[in-house]
Amino acid sequence: MRIAPTLRPWIAFGLFAALCYALRDQAGWIVKYPTPWVIPLEAWLNVAMDWFVAHFQTIFRGISWAMEWPMTGIQATLHWLPWPVTIAIFTAIAHRAGGWKLAAFTLGSLLYMLITGYWFESMNTLALVGVSVPLSVAIGFGLGILSFRSNWAWRIVDPMLDLMQTVPAFAYLIPILLLFGFGPVVGLIASAIYAAPPMVRNTMLGLQRVPSDIRESGLMSGCTPRQSFWWVEVPTALPQILVGVNQTTMAALSMVIIAAIIGGFGDIGWEVLSTMRKAQFGQSLLAGIVIAIMAMIMDRVTRGLTDRERNLAESHTDSSFQRHRHLIVGGGAAVAFLVLAHVVAPLKSYPESWIVHNAVADWLNHGIDWFVANYSAVTDGLKNSANFFVLLPLRIGLLKAVYPKFWGFAMTPEIAAAYWIGMVALAAWCFWRGRQVLGIIIAIAAPTLFWGLEGMPWPVFIGLVGLVAYLAGGLLTTVFVVASFGFMLVNGLWAETMRSVYLCGAAVLLCFLIGGALGVWAAGNDRVSAAMRPINDTLQTMPQFVILIPVLMFFAVGEFSALLAVIIYAIVPPIRYVEHGLRNVRPDVVEAAKQIGCTDRQILFDVKLPLALPVIMLGLNQTIMYGLAMLVIAALVGTKGLGQAVYLALGKANAGMGLVAGLSIALVAMSADRILQAWSRRKRKALGL
Repeated sequence: MRIAPTLRPWIAFGLFAALCYALRDQAGWIVKYPTPWVIPLEAWLNVAMDWFVAHFQTIFRGISWAMEWPMTGIQATLHWLPWPVTIAIFTAIAHRAGGWKLAAFTLGSLLYMLITGYWFESMNTLALVGVSVPLSVAIGFGLGILSFRSNWAWRIVDPMLDLMQTVPAFAYLIPILLLFGFGPVVGLIASAIYAAPPMVRNTMLGLQRVPSDIRESGLMSGCTPRQSFWWVEVPTALPQILVGVNQTTMAALSMVIIAAIIGGFGDIGWEVLSTMRKAQFGQSLLAGIVIAIMAMIMDRVTRGLTDRERNLAESHTDSSFQRHRHLIVGGGAAVAFLVLAHVVAPLKSYPESWIVHNAVADWLNHGIDWFVANYSAVTDGLKNSANFFVLLPLRIGLLKAVYPKFWGFAMTPEIAAAYWIGMVALAAWCFWRGRQVLGIIIAIAAPTLFWGLEGMPWPVFIGLVGLVAYLAGGLLTTVFVVASFGFMLVNGLWAETMRSVYLCGAAVLLCFLIGGALGVWAAGNDRVSAAMRPINDTLQTMPQFVILIPVLMFFAVGEFSALLAVIIYAIVPPIRYVEHGLRNVRPDVVEAAKQIGCTDRQILFDVKLPLALPVIMLGLNQTIMYGLAMLVIAALVGTKGLGQAVYLALGKANAGMGLVAGLSIALVAMSADRILQAWSRRKRKALGL
């Protein structure tokens, strides 16, 4: 029998894996990496960090002192302004950016902050964002220009951006805390670091997309290279650069709760964090909604201000009043309210008796208590079913997870033999029917489910990801992926890595099953698509900590709560990418399929999905990124793994431990990114896309 060339590497890997599993009891080091072999990189980093802090802390404390002045000034100005003036200014800006609908949404959102009693905290958050975003934009724009002009600079900046976007913020909070001290400015600096990468990438992208004929026309007009760059190239790239400003703003706002951990001042992030710690879920949810609506306002306003067609339409308006009506009306209203505030006291300071915060929060708390008291059996049943029938088998394997109390039977030798016979027969049937990919998946899943990810020998796992990387992206991708997982192994974090991979893998699988189905539905139904759009927007702008609130309300702490939190946060990319991929399949190809008599089901599964697969795989990439980003936050609700290691390091101010664990999460994310990007490029080329 002739073996297909595509199967040969898989057969070789299968023999290697079988040997490792056969020796797992005799050679314990195959499953558990020996402690004497661990490299003490954590200790080395701590020594280096101690030396750096001792010699350079004064400089960083000086930077912290200098940054405190603009933040304090903006904060004082926002508190001094009467609340109607602030509302008038922001509503006018929203009307300029998106018309009356956005203005109405902004007005309602600001009134919500006011009547729920979060106006003071919201202004503090706005002050933090008001300084961190310009700082991020300035740094990002400068690095973007430098990287565009210099290849060697890009080779240095590109991996730095990958690390900044994938290393959890908790990991680099520790060195920031040691260098800059404790206080609001430290949170500001952490936000600025986290939010800079989108600005760098969009500046680079915008400048690279400037057409060559526009550059040549500038030089032919007599511009010097410097004039051509600032007067021709930058204005042409401005729309893409402004997209970077939008993404930077959103990234900075998503950091407000994390910044509150080391900032510790009365902003809305601290309000969410402190009420969560007290299990005041009603108050925490109300404060979390403030962050969500602030994110939505900033997202829509910055996107609206970068809308080129809208800006051109405004500039072509004949009337001067029409062009500047937003500034005139908003400024007039602000001045009027500023004068009235000196006469009408409630306009200067909103009366506490008008605040409905406590009443609404108590009502929410009573509602939660009622639901838990009456439906705890349902929630507990759902949680226990997921734990005992899905999560535990994935983590520790059926061999240890199957108990008569939950499964109704024990894992006897006879049942184990039946399991293996069934799996082997199923894999063989798939190969015989020509479904090789499905057969390989079953062959990999069989031992993984039986012994669990924690029981998988580490050479098998590294060999598996290395083989997948080689088939997807070649030798360079393989070297990077194998070296990345080798880094976690030799630093003694293999058990934590497997915990993270299992939880993130389960969440990503469920996200793609549920989100993919919703994406298919939305692609075929405009009403469903329109209804899901605001839900997706809300989930994408909702800060990670806020997502924990409803999960903790109903399911308490534990791995199931962590799984749900990751799913809620990471489900948007599969919905959007699946819908986008299916809607953008070439119409002539679909029409040709209809002409030859394909049914709707055949068109979906045999035409649209295969052609949309490269786009869908990019959605899988983003889903994995979102899932890994949520791991550190999920550590707060009971999960163990790399995320918990980072969070524990923050509590101990252990910079070495935090950096090693954080870098491990980043390397998992970057490995998945390189494999999926390489596979997507190869698939696009094969499909002629």
